[in-house]
Amino acid sequence: MTGRRIRVTAAVAVTLGVTAAACSAPGGGSENKGSADSVVIGVASEPDTLSPLLGYGKDGNSKLFDGLLARNAEMELVPALASALPEVSGDGLTYTYTLREGVEFSDGEPLSPADVVFTYRTVLDKKTNSTARSELDAVEDVKAEGDDKVVFRLAYPYAPFAGRTVLPIVPEHIAGGQDPNTGSFNTEPVGTGPYVLSSWRKGEKLTFKANPGYWGGAPEVKTLTMAVVQDDDVRATRLRSGDLDGAILPPNLVATFKDDATRKTYRATSYDNRTVTLPTTNKVTGDRAIRQALDVAVDREAMVGKILDGAGRPAYGPVPTDDPWFAEDIARTQDLGKARSILDGAGWKAGAGGIRVNDGRRAGFTLLYPSGDKVRQDHALAYASDAKKVGIDVTVESATWEVIEPRMKDDAVLAGFGSTGDPDFGLYTMLHSTLAGDGFNNMGRYDNPAVDRALDTGRRTQDPAARKAAYDTVQTELVKDPGYTFLTHIDHLYVLADRWGGLTTQTEPHEHGFASGPWWNVEDWKPKA
Repeated sequence: MTGRRIRVTAAVAVTLGVTAAACSAPGGGSENKGSADSVVIGVASEPDTLSPLLGYGKDGNSKLFDGLLARNAEMELVPALASALPEVSGDGLTYTYTLREGVEFSDGEPLSPADVVFTYRTVLDKKTNSTARSELDAVEDVKAEGDDKVVFRLAYPYAPFAGRTVLPIVPEHIAGGQDPNTGSFNTEPVGTGPYVLSSWRKGEKLTFKANPGYWGGAPEVKTLTMAVVQDDDVRATRLRSGDLDGAILPPNLVATFKDDATRKTYRATSYDNRTVTLPTTNKVTGDRAIRQALDVAVDREAMVGKILDGAGRPAYGPVPTDDPWFAEDIARTQDLGKARSILDGAGWKAGAGGIRVNDGRRAGFTLLYPSGDKVRQDHALAYASDAKKVGIDVTVESATWEVIEPRMKDDAVLAGFGSTGDPDFGLYTMLHSTLAGDGFNNMGRYDNPAVDRALDTGRRTQDPAARKAAYDTVQTELVKDPGYTFLTHIDHLYVLADRWGGLTTQTEPHEHGFASGPWWNVEDWKPKA
């Protein structure tokens, strides 16, 4: 593996910063069809912006930009724009990076420490609408030192800080003269990455051309097109017809390519979980007994087998069962008897049609899921079916994110979360009470003092044992006081024409398809003989 691998994790929240858009041109990739050095990929969504100042590529893997560091296929941090991993002071408060020599932006201007300082200070500026700012809470100051060094001073020791420096670096000489929230840089980016943006037809496709001056070597895939095709069935049809070289697909459609010798299926494990948010402001879901009963009423194993066709794992919390940070004692199976007992003890008695009532409240609520997402729809329906068995009526409703967002304060949502790299990267924004209702952060407005304390400990201590104990506490508290019903951790499945070598997968975040996938290292692909 080389030191220039770039990756993207997602945002912790539901399709954070991403809008789903249907492909309006069935031949969206036809201009590259059959070209030996071009690849056309079908994805379900596109970003709102291509500016790292607003959060694009904040966890790596952008084809347009590079961070100081990157992650390789094994998810290890490796140098990118930095020539080496950072020098860290004994107290853990100072990180010093030395920049790689000879790196230029795609417009030919050299990379300098000033560009790094500008990038981080702009993201940290409260006037910038950046999704990355809360993740850089530990940064007190960043400054240039000499011609090739950048020094970060932290307000407190933050063990996973180096993992935050995969943030893409932007050129001050271009972005510095613009409003970061509204400037043209958002759609006309310039970076140091292996590709440059050739065109962006909103809702249809983004086309990238290889950067011949890329510091890591010119890519052999000369044109990369991301065709935006929201519908799973349409992506599969276009892949089958040869209009697409590859696509992300759900398990049922991946199975239709099983006997296709010209295409290969890739399966990436992930932190990506399917979860039901349970808003504390809702008169039903705000009742802890309801949340506890739902937690033990769901059949997670059945969801993995029937909905995911085995491509995933039961989710007993936000941390996957095969991750070193998983708290081993929290795995639990469906127990309808226990669920009924919890509800009985809390005063929820059977009413008309078997639906429980308590002091005039009917045990019913609405569960929203994004239109067109078959996997989430199936999870929502299975969840509602399990809930009905213990006397809770869940009404499943599909809607666009524009409709869901203003309602998620009071209505449950079949959400997706998950960030890789460190438990702090996903759990803090999902669960800490200070972020309740902050956009897609802490969607259910969860407020648990013990969880807050554990999250703060995990963020501020450098002792590995203390961090493990803190995140064990988070997971065990979520069993006692569930703010969400965690259902499954899904594997991400991709089907690609088998004509390129060098394809690998990483453990992926919630955000995938456009950002992650077997094309995370497309700049290193080589044509097969």
